[in-house]
Amino acid sequence: MYGGALYLMIRFAFAAALLCQAGFAAPALMPLPQKVEQAAGKLPVDGTFSVAATAWSDARLERVLDRFVARLSRQTGIPLLSAHAADPSHAALRVECAAAGPDYPTLGEDESYTLAVAADGALLKAPALAGVRHGLETFAQLVTPGAEGFEAPAVRIEDRPRFAWRGLMLDVSRHWMPPAVVKRNLDAMAAAKLNVFHWHLSDDQGFRVESKRYPRLQELGSDGNFYTQDQIREIVAYARERGIRVVPEFDMPGHTTSWLPGYPDLGAQPGPYSIGRTWGIFDPVLDPTREETYEFLDGLIGEMAALFPDPYFHVGGDEVNGKDWQKSAKIQAFLKQHKLADNHALQAYFNQRLIRIVEKNGKIMVGWDEVLHPDLPKATVIQSWRGQNGLADAVAAGHRAILSWGYYLDHMRPASYHYGIDPTAGAASKLTPEQASRILGGEACMWTEYASAETVDSRIWPRAAAVAERFWSSKDVTDVDSMYARMETVSRLLDWTGVTHRTGYQPMLDRMAAGRPDEALRILADAVEAQGLGPRARARKYTSLVPLNRLVDAARPECETVRLMEQAATRLAAGGAPDSADARMLREQFARWAANHARFEALAGRNALLSEDLPLSKDLSAAGALGIQLLDYLANPAKPPAAWLDEQAKELARMQKVNVEVILAAPRPVKVLLDEVAKRAR
Repeated sequence: MYGGALYLMIRFAFAAALLCQAGFAAPALMPLPQKVEQAAGKLPVDGTFSVAATAWSDARLERVLDRFVARLSRQTGIPLLSAHAADPSHAALRVECAAAGPDYPTLGEDESYTLAVAADGALLKAPALAGVRHGLETFAQLVTPGAEGFEAPAVRIEDRPRFAWRGLMLDVSRHWMPPAVVKRNLDAMAAAKLNVFHWHLSDDQGFRVESKRYPRLQELGSDGNFYTQDQIREIVAYARERGIRVVPEFDMPGHTTSWLPGYPDLGAQPGPYSIGRTWGIFDPVLDPTREETYEFLDGLIGEMAALFPDPYFHVGGDEVNGKDWQKSAKIQAFLKQHKLADNHALQAYFNQRLIRIVEKNGKIMVGWDEVLHPDLPKATVIQSWRGQNGLADAVAAGHRAILSWGYYLDHMRPASYHYGIDPTAGAASKLTPEQASRILGGEACMWTEYASAETVDSRIWPRAAAVAERFWSSKDVTDVDSMYARMETVSRLLDWTGVTHRTGYQPMLDRMAAGRPDEALRILADAVEAQGLGPRARARKYTSLVPLNRLVDAARPECETVRLMEQAATRLAAGGAPDSADARMLREQFARWAANHARFEALAGRNALLSEDLPLSKDLSAAGALGIQLLDYLANPAKPPAAWLDEQAKELARMQKVNVEVILAAPRPVKVLLDEVAKRAR
């Protein structure tokens, strides 16, 4: 038996303790509201629960309420009345919306709301539809099982976002993401109160939008995986209904390899060209010296701009190495003729021409921080991915800017790392108030070199919820333990939006186990953490055609089980009793690890997907056996030899090195105990 019941009991006990330590009682809210006042009482959420608009209303608001009721019904398993069926005067949750707000989500619109929950009913008030959406998401997080069924605690909340631009960028070029993947992530974004979907639609590996004016873009540059224009409109409308702006990105002049098989004359070299299959910075680049290039871009941007109602249009501009420019005698002659000093100056010339095309089509240009140049028009918004200095430089130069550095989810860093990055920290902390006012917010970024439609949700969620809190909540909301306790609870609520970050895990393990009982694989997978861009690029040669179906692809970026064990080990080392609940839980988990390798060996035999993980499995068992030994030392006065302690420290350090593109997290709680045993042995 896996022991899941014991694990869940301990997990929820730890989570509740952490929330109390942080001064916030369960249920967990994320992003944490600006102001929360708790009161006595509970509002029942049962079959009689209903919601209704009691002030202004229209078809859009009714759809918002209907979606909320359907979501709450899934979350609770209770058939609930639709919003249309509710009597407004008797609704359990009354919604007072003062006005519709903008027809399309708008940067800087009023997103505030207040929510008052009492035993006899709840009242959500907002000046516009955006606040209603956010308030309903908060109410959904309040609903938890209680002694007599589902309920929401009595509470008063006043809330508004800290930043107006709170985004998630999704790369659909390196690995194709079908419309269903995009839609379910839009639903999760709305739950996390993110309001900008930055859609990276073209790169070296694929041009993903149907162009009727230049059809060879998708015909020769997408492998047949692209969104029709009708699908684009459908997804934009889907996002709009959820209060999310859609900002398209067509990267140029670099990262355009997929454009050139269909239109090689656009390239700085004669070609021939083919779609990129590997990762990295490619040499192919548009030729900025030909008038035909700008005529093409005028037609393409005009066509694409018509599909996206948002006023912002992202043109990329990153990672142009200029090698193909340097190899072209014609382009080098152009530089001399126009007194352009280098490739950076040539790209600035290109961007000056480009922004006129973007503005001609009624859009505001956005670019990555490489486009920043003294000659760049101040209307351009800068997205800083290379550091906080770039953000500060951009706003000091008069540009508005957003921060993505520190929020790259594909690097697979822990949520605590992203949570510790603030758009106004670092170099930005030295800005004047007027300069700082040009920081619009930030975006989490999900590049997909090592993520597929099957795995991408698990690479975004739940860590994107922690980033969303950084963009929404007060700057002084920084308690990492509280964040983790709330994030893991909210992670489970996100299941009801449709994302598969949790539900997709077991099927991947089942597939690897080839239909055999996979308990041993699950125990190993629960104790490892997948690595991201850097380690995977160094480990082996990947292409866009390599399947992502190994342990590293199923494994999560962070191991919740190990983190809870590490916390338990820390408490035990700080003076916990040898027979405490912490000690019992650790001993049981260590014993499970110690016994696992024999079973995993039997499962992995003649299985190529698992045999590479045998050394990991062996180390997991060794870590478990060592953990038991250390618990015994803590419970008894005997002192281990110093040489043995040194040897175990070296072994634990070795175990935590990258192996088959994952890191064994299991040694971390063992190391806490080892340090304490060594301390007592001195």
